[in-house]
Amino acid sequence: MHMLKLYYAPATCALATHLALESTGAPYEALRLDFQGGQQRSPEYLRINPKGRVPALVTQRGILTETPALLQFVAQSFPQAGLAPLDDPFLLARMNAFNSYLCSSVHVAHAHRVRGSRWADDAQAIAAMKQKVAQNMADCFTLIEEHMLQGPWVLGERFSSSDFYLFTISRWLEGDGVDVARFPRVADHLQRMNAEPVVRKVLPLHQG
Repeated sequence: MHMLKLYYAPATCALATHLALESTGAPYEALRLDFQGGQQRSPEYLRINPKGRVPALVTQRGILTETPALLQFVAQSFPQAGLAPLDDPFLLARMNAFNSYLCSSVHVAHAHRVRGSRWADDAQAIAAMKQKVAQNMADCFTLIEEHMLQGPWVLGERFSSSDFYLFTISRWLEGDGVDVARFPRVADHLQRMNAEPVVRKVLPLHQG
C-alpha cells in the first residue's frame, strides 16, 4: 500500500486517527499543521482539505476527511490490528453509531467554546454559547457514561477505534469546565488509555 499521510494539529480530534494508524504498525507519515499560525487556511492545505480542518488522510486513491470515516478506513485497511469488529455487522454499526455521536454532537458541543463565531457574529451570543458548553458536555458524557460505554471498552470486552476517539474527546472535558470524576467509567477508561504504549508514544506530538 502507498504510504499514508495524516495531517493533524495539537488538541484536535485528529489524535484519534493518529493513534489508530500508529497502533496498526503500518508505515505512515504524520504532518503537523500550525493552527495558531493559520496554516489550515493556507492555499496549500486548502487544496488538500477545502474544509480547512483536520484530520485529512492522503491515500493512494484520494484524500479522506472526517474522523469516523478515517477510523473505519484504517480498521478495514489493516484488519490484523483488530480495530473494528469487521466480522460482526451489528457491532460494527454500534461502533460507527458511537463514533458518529462523538463527531456530530459531542465535538460540536465542545466547539461552541472556542469556535462560537461559526454560529453567530454577535459577541453576546458567542459569550452565551461559551457559558452553555460545560452543561452540554456534561449532558453528553452522562449519556456516554450511562448508556454507551459498555465497559471496560466502548464495545464491551472488545477494544476498537471508538476507544481512541472517546479518549481523544474525554481529554477536552477539563478545558470545558467539566470534572471527569463525575463519570467514573469514563474516568477509568481515560486512565487506562493514558497507560497504553501507543498513547504514550503519540500523545506528546499533540501537545503544545
